[in-house]
Amino acid sequence: MPQRRVLLFVHGFNNRFDDAVFRFAQIVHDAGTPVAPVLFTWPSRGSVLAYGYDRESNTYSRTALETTLRMLARDPSVGEISILAHSMGNWVTLEALRQMAIRDGRVAPKIRNVLLAAPDVDVDLFREAIMDMGRQRPGFTLFVSQDDRALAVSRRLWGDAVRLGAIDPEQEPYRGEMEQAGITVLNLSKLRSGDPLNHSKYAESPEVVRIIGRELAEGQTLTDSRVGVGDRIIQVTAGAAAAVGTAAGIAVSASVAVVDPRTRENLKSHVENFGQTVSGAVEP
Repeated sequence: MPQRRVLLFVHGFNNRFDDAVFRFAQIVHDAGTPVAPVLFTWPSRGSVLAYGYDRESNTYSRTALETTLRMLARDPSVGEISILAHSMGNWVTLEALRQMAIRDGRVAPKIRNVLLAAPDVDVDLFREAIMDMGRQRPGFTLFVSQDDRALAVSRRLWGDAVRLGAIDPEQEPYRGEMEQAGITVLNLSKLRSGDPLNHSKYAESPEVVRIIGRELAEGQTLTDSRVGVGDRIIQVTAGAAAAVGTAAGIAVSASVAVVDPRTRENLKSHVENFGQTVSGAVEP
């Protein structure tokens, strides 16, 4: 029997169990990929006024998540594990992986991909967690958006501390740090969604979820393929405007600003090819 791929989901702030089940069911359905879904829930109070309670409850759950991940990694029927965390769920995810690395010397090899969607995490704490995981850490992908209103509120609650999910990946020091660490950043700021808070863009587009699910189901990190996942998302969300080699496509690709080595390389090639085409057209 083929080894199974597991997708583990960690919900965020103000999400009760039934909310988490509904959201994860939607994600798995939209992804349309053969993965074994595992939902990790932590005891959120389910109230927008209980941010402090949720934060402490979230932190308290880190050992339980570490235990869950270790159990999955030791199961011989599991071949590969991907983690998708949202909002405050990113904090417990990073803490669990950091603890595992400190206890065992590295994160379990079966944990291959970690997708951090709209992470409500301090940037400095993220840097520390990544360093503590060492070089043998999983592949990390961040989904960020500068118009995330929920993270804007969180930033004020934390004394104007920048939240990881709202950084501008084109600005330093973030651009250099992410590239050096080999972390893929997908900037969804230009992506329109039905979420008035712009806090759940990663799951609001079934097409985007399907692309991500397909990449994971193929057993690769999100930057292994010749066509970067950023290219695929651009093509879906921008439609015909993202046609390769067109001025419109280049403009759309640049504005989406996907910090992904493969997508950057492809965008550079498109710009060079388009420049040569224009030059050839105007020369006598």
